[in-house]
Amino acid sequence: HLLAEAGLLDELVAPSDNGVTKISNFHPRIVFCQPSLNDFMACDKKVWVAVRNRLISLFMAAGHEDDVIESNPSLHNNLPLQSNSMHLLENTLYHLPATIGDYTDFYSSREHATNVGIMFRGKDNALQPNWLHMPIGYHGRSSSIFPSLSTSCGSSVGSGKMSTIRRPCGQLQIDASDPTKGSTYGSCKLMDFELEVAFFVGGPTNRDEPPTADNKEPIGKPLTLDEAANRIFGYVLMNDWSARDIQKWEYVPLGPFTAKNFATTISTWVVTSMALDPFRCETSAGKQGGDDLKMNDD
Repeated sequence: HLLAEAGLLDELVAPSDNGVTKISNFHPRIVFCQPSLNDFMACDKKVWVAVRNRLISLFMAAGHEDDVIESNPSLHNNLPLQSNSMHLLENTLYHLPATIGDYTDFYSSREHATNVGIMFRGKDNALQPNWLHMPIGYHGRSSSIFPSLSTSCGSSVGSGKMSTIRRPCGQLQIDASDPTKGSTYGSCKLMDFELEVAFFVGGPTNRDEPPTADNKEPIGKPLTLDEAANRIFGYVLMNDWSARDIQKWEYVPLGPFTAKNFATTISTWVVTSMALDPFRCETSAGKQGGDDLKMNDD
């Protein structure tokens, strides 16, 4: 926000088919004085690109340039601003990058879906048939998302919510070979971790038309796949902690409950989608099912 206050994020431009386009109706001093990135994430992708390009130019070595970005000496020539805006990592307390209202957990890796399926249903019925035809996901508990403990210093994390993860308790099946024996209550004995990649979705609300007297709250319209790709703000690493013994007993038929809602931790640095675009590649999933649906190949 100090760079915005100093005017270094004013008069932004973004690449366009006609060269560059001036960014309008964007107020960096307001957007970046907030405690989270939500307001920035709510902007159009061209704003994300413009801000990213400006930041790169400010930190780019003098005289260096590429086909799109030229170095900007404004920060290099302002030592007081450098001192106020840059801090040693070991002296920095990290926070969640955004206020998270909701999140969805997907089975996006064929290997992961197969491994978990073997754990719960055996090798012959590991991958459910619908996985090959549609994205499989469920809504998670956003109130239990915390910054990764490994990236924060001090005895507390973020807003002081937690410094350690408490081992969850729940119902544990007594005998998997004889369900009639029921369960017992106790602490999880099979705590597991899932190293995943999470992404933040942003952009303005997708609406058909502005509100009118007869239609004060228009319902949003669906996004195309091309439009959806432009709504991915950036990525973080995520650890979806799992109490496997509790999960195995409770997840049928509606999915996990207490086994998955006690903690989810994410890295606090967001890698923008623009930074990762050059490294996009095919997944290991291969051809999906027999449906002629573009989303299955994306």
